[in-house]
Amino acid sequence: MLYLDCNATTPLDPRVMQAMEPYWIEQSANPSSSHRSGRAARAALERAREEVAELVHAPAKQVIFTSGGTEANHLAIQGMAQSMTEVGWMAVGATEHPSLHAAVQMMERQGWQAHTLEVDHNGVITEGSLQWVHQYRPQLISLMLANNETGVIQPLQELVATAREVGAKVHVDATQAAGKIEVNFNALGVDCMTISAHKLYGPKGVGALVVSPSLSLTPQLGGGGQELRRRAGTENVPAIVGFGVAAAIASSELEKVRHQLQEMRQQLEQGLQQIQGVEIVAQEAERLPNTVMLLVAGMEGETLLMQLDQKGVAVSSGSACQAGKSGPNPVLRAMGVDEQMGRNAIRISLCRHTTEEQIEQFLMTLKETLAPQSAVMRQAVWG
Repeated sequence: MLYLDCNATTPLDPRVMQAMEPYWIEQSANPSSSHRSGRAARAALERAREEVAELVHAPAKQVIFTSGGTEANHLAIQGMAQSMTEVGWMAVGATEHPSLHAAVQMMERQGWQAHTLEVDHNGVITEGSLQWVHQYRPQLISLMLANNETGVIQPLQELVATAREVGAKVHVDATQAAGKIEVNFNALGVDCMTISAHKLYGPKGVGALVVSPSLSLTPQLGGGGQELRRRAGTENVPAIVGFGVAAAIASSELEKVRHQLQEMRQQLEQGLQQIQGVEIVAQEAERLPNTVMLLVAGMEGETLLMQLDQKGVAVSSGSACQAGKSGPNPVLRAMGVDEQMGRNAIRISLCRHTTEEQIEQFLMTLKETLAPQSAVMRQAVWG
C-alpha cells in the first residue's frame, strides 16, 4: 500500500516504539505514587513534558497532557469560556476542525454567541473578519495554525494583535503544524495551543494543551490533581513517553524533513498540473510542505478515493474526522468552492519517508484511474 494520508495519522516511528516499550510492563508504575517505581514513572513523564515543550518553544510547566487533540480543543474552548465571569461572543475560523466546532456548540447551549470568521478563496481570514473583531470585541477567538485539509497556514500576527486590542483570549490549533513547520508558542503570543502526538509519528491517544502562565482554565475532568490540577486522571505514561520522543525527533529533524517534503510536494504538483481536469486548492497560499488538496472535474472524491484504494494507494477526501458524513465539504464551501466541485476533492498528505519514486507511482496511478473520465471529457468537448 502506498500511504499518502499522513495528515490523518502518521505511522509510529520505530524509535518511539522502542522508547515506549519498557513503560508497558517493566516500568508500569503510577506516576503519582511516592515509591521508587512511581518516582521513575514521574521522571519519565516530566522528561517527555520538556521534550514536547521544546518542540513549540514553551516552558515545560505550561504543557498539559490530554488524550489527544480533540480533548485539548474542548479543554481550551470550554475551559476558557467557563472561567470567564460572564458569557459573550466567541469567534472561530470558518475552516476549523470538527472537534473545535463541537466545543463551540456546547458553549452556545450555555448561552454563548458564536461568530464564524470568514476566509477568502485561499482559506485565509479576511479583513472583514478583523473588522468584526474590532466591532464586537469577542472574549475568545480560536483558529487553526495550519488547516488539516488544504494545508493553508494562517497568518496569525494581525489577528492576535487585534485580539489583544479588544482583550480577547486566543486559542490556536497547531495539531497539523507542529513537527512540519516551526511553531513558537511564545512568539505567536496566543493564550493556549493544541498539539497531538499521532500527527508527528507518535502514538495515538495522547496530545497536549500548551497554556500561558496567567490563563484561567476550568478543568473539564474532576477527580485527581494531575496535570497541574487542570486535567484529572492517571497519565498514560507509555504514550506520553512516546509523545516526548516523537517531539524530540521532530525538533532535531525539522529543517531536513521540511526541505525534503517541500521538494516532494513540488514534484507532485508539477505532475498534477499535467493532468487534465485537476485543480490544486489554495495554490497561491502558504501551505504545509506535505499537503496538496485537489479538485478533479467530473469525479466525486469518494469515488476516486475508492478506485485509488483498489489500486493500492491510500489518500483521503478531506478530514478523517468527517469521513462517512454526507454533504458538501465545509472547508471548501467556506473558501467559496462550488458545492458540486467541492465533492470532487481528494487530499494527498505526504509522509517524511515518502520518496520521489512513490510520487511518480502515485501520478501514474492517478492518470490511469482518470483516463476513462478524461476520454469522456474530450468526447464531450470535441463530439
